Amino acid sequence: MTGTWQPARGVQIVAGTPPGGGLDRVARALAKAIGEAHLIDVPVEVVNVPGDGARRAWTHCIDNHPGDGHVIGISSPNLVTDYLAGLANFEHNKYTPIATLVTEYIAFAVRSDSSLKSGDDLLARLRDDAQGVTVALSTALGNPNHVALAKLTRQVAGDVNAPVIRVFDTALDAIADVIAGRAQVCAVTAASVIAELNAGRLRVLAITAPARLAGLFANVPTWTEQGADCVIGAWRGVTGAAGLAPAPVKFWETVIEAATRQPCWRDDLARLSWSPLVQTGAALRSYLEAERAEFVAVLGELGLLKA
Repeated sequence: MTGTWQPARGVQIVAGTPPGGGLDRVARALAKAIGEAHLIDVPVEVVNVPGDGARRAWTHCIDNHPGDGHVIGISSPNLVTDYLAGLANFEHNKYTPIATLVTEYIAFAVRSDSSLKSGDDLLARLRDDAQGVTVALSTALGNPNHVALAKLTRQVAGDVNAPVIRVFDTALDAIADVIAGRAQVCAVTAASVIAELNAGRLRVLAITAPARLAGLFANVPTWTEQGADCVIGAWRGVTGAAGLAPAPVKFWETVIEAATRQPCWRDDLARLSWSPLVQTGAALRSYLEAERAEFVAVLGELGLLKA
């Protein structure tokens, strides 16, 4: 497509969550859009490398392919927050950011029979008995899901370190923890709760979006509507290995921009309540720099900053 660099063999899109997990959903949607539009003349394979809060995909797979444009990873803010929270010794600047794709907002969900009926009920519990609240989230402490919980707790003058937090490598396991009754609440991306919402096993108390989402979440209020300042999302993007040259970066930028214009990609945006966030080049670099500064500030305020 660019005439400068073309894949000489099949390409791999690496996802740090199991099949059905958040990063996997994005990887498969991207692979589908690339395939349906015939944007690449070689096979496109999604490779799942879960574990260690999605960090294993980088340390055990992408790190083995320096400078190789045939292997790309689905990235998220965790590449920065894991480092800032002291969970990893690497961040974005070790790799080659190529694009952001979408933003996923965070759903605070409870079992359908929970005594927590609204966001106000959860805020009251975080104010009066934060240590008695158990929250399941993925994939690491300090990530946007955890930051959202900490922001809510702090706003009601609760102790941000008091809730019991159970961390899982995939949102699917965090949701299962709530359904099993081990955690009262899960803080996971909205798309992750769709199946259990449809099955009637979960209810969503609030969404961290700036406005209500469409479709299945149209009747779910935002935190802002319930008087809490908690607007935060988790973007999903594409990042290449360390030392990736400009030519393969340009190739992937071109492919991604074309893939995200495909009808099947737009269908997935609607089906999964994703908000489009396609950025490349200088705009991407500025966005990541600004977001990092914001995370340094908010994690510092919340007592979660380690790096």
